[in-house]
Amino acid sequence: MTASFSQGPTDPIVQPVPASVTEKVDAADTTLQNPKWAVLSLGSNLGNRLETLQGAIDALEDTPGVRVKAVSPVYETEPWGVEPGSQPTYFNAVVLLKTTLPPSSLLERAHAIEEAFHRVRDERWGPRTLDVDIVSYAGVVSDDPQLTLPHPRAHERAFVLAPWHDVDPEAELPGHGAVAGLLDTVTRAGVAPRADLELRLPE
Repeated sequence: MTASFSQGPTDPIVQPVPASVTEKVDAADTTLQNPKWAVLSLGSNLGNRLETLQGAIDALEDTPGVRVKAVSPVYETEPWGVEPGSQPTYFNAVVLLKTTLPPSSLLERAHAIEEAFHRVRDERWGPRTLDVDIVSYAGVVSDDPQLTLPHPRAHERAFVLAPWHDVDPEAELPGHGAVAGLLDTVTRAGVAPRADLELRLPE
């Protein structure tokens, strides 16, 4: 039986959307006219990992100009880039959303959600309560140092590719090709589906 995430309050309070973001969202955003598809990767290896991921999904849905359209299965993943056993395992998931926000504003919101869950950036590859990465945005290819699109390492990470493929088998990673093909080229060692866990799509 699948154990779904129970409805309940999350501990942190996500701060209101910054005025700078709200100013970029006009009245048409409530109906999401001319929206763009974006793919976000979520990860957590500290605290209540499942609750944190669900809280991040709910916070994204609460963002003006954003509608979460699909949520992947949960994967449990060995930490990337560190000695085995030196950190707790991650829970990872991918969400597909439609948004009228430009990439820079979506990134602002992702960072605000991370901070609400006490994300600390003291060390590279360090443990974290929450990681929210923009993997792809409307097929945009950009080498902007503030937000490289698509995510520069997504094509080599099974913990991104596997849940993304689950939720969108026909997905394409701009500049790299079909996600299904990329998934065949990477190892899935240390990346395991958790069929006993489930994240809910916001109502």
